[in-house]
Amino acid sequence: MGKKVLAIVLAGVLLMALIAGCGGGSSTPQNGGEEAKQEQKQEPIFLNIATGGTAGTYFPLGGAVSEIWNKNVPGVNSTAQSTGASVANINLLRENKADVIFVQNDIVYYAANGVELFEEKYEDIRGLAILYPETIQLVTLANKGINSISDLKGKRVAVGAAGSGAEANARQILNAAGITYDDITPQYLSFAEAANNLKDGNVDAAFVTAGFPTAAVTDIATQHDVRIVSLDDALVEKLLDQYPYYVKNVIPANTYKGVTEDVQTVAVQAMLAVRSDMDEELAYNLVKTMYDNLDRIKAAHSVGELIKPETGTEGMPVDLHPGAQKYFDEL
Repeated sequence: MGKKVLAIVLAGVLLMALIAGCGGGSSTPQNGGEEAKQEQKQEPIFLNIATGGTAGTYFPLGGAVSEIWNKNVPGVNSTAQSTGASVANINLLRENKADVIFVQNDIVYYAANGVELFEEKYEDIRGLAILYPETIQLVTLANKGINSISDLKGKRVAVGAAGSGAEANARQILNAAGITYDDITPQYLSFAEAANNLKDGNVDAAFVTAGFPTAAVTDIATQHDVRIVSLDDALVEKLLDQYPYYVKNVIPANTYKGVTEDVQTVAVQAMLAVRSDMDEELAYNLVKTMYDNLDRIKAAHSVGELIKPETGTEGMPVDLHPGAQKYFDEL
């Protein structure tokens, strides 16, 4: 009997082994593999979006873009962070503390080439898209007698905060017109400080780099007769030849109260930038879903009207990320 029982047990073990070998047990590792793949696909992709101050343009746009990506790009979990804007954002990107940044294209050019505000080249920065013009506006009061840039000589001029992108813009434009800081009394003031000092009569003119209408300029125009000084054709052409990130721009008449004629000037461009090591498919999806949901961006800020795929590479100062390049190639 013992031998019979042993034989039955051995036969049962053999049968179980045969069933497993024929695939009866193979579904577990296969299903497990599929589940593992699914889990891997669902693993969140955390993106920190560096914007600017909460009162500026970058922050509401960043919130809108974050919402679009969270809803439309599988796995993405993004957050818009308030920052010190362009220069600070470059440093956050370089230090892997941000994944997507809002930034002026001239600041990207400086960083990539190690000039102006940056001592070392940042070679791994790539463009996602150009967004909208940030116009350089030379603002003065009508009673100051400043009708052209040459009239700034001997005047007190707010040129932007020390070490800022706006200050670099002011200096470049003045130099192109043959004016140095020795010819004026430069005041290193932020936009808000410049606006207050212009209203109070402590400065005669101010350079402002921002999308128009700019709240600070609109505020001045409600209390004083303002003048936005035009740049002549020769100066504009000189700037475009010297600096690859500038584009010609016009501030339409009546953008500001009392300014009844078009104003010719130049602009840098607001853009999105990332590191070169971002996944190509992810970069493609970020760009595509942003442009597919422009109504949400327009609702966040009026400059959203200027964000269009057909202008998404104009003034790009560095190589596009391959994912972004794929998107624009498909247009």
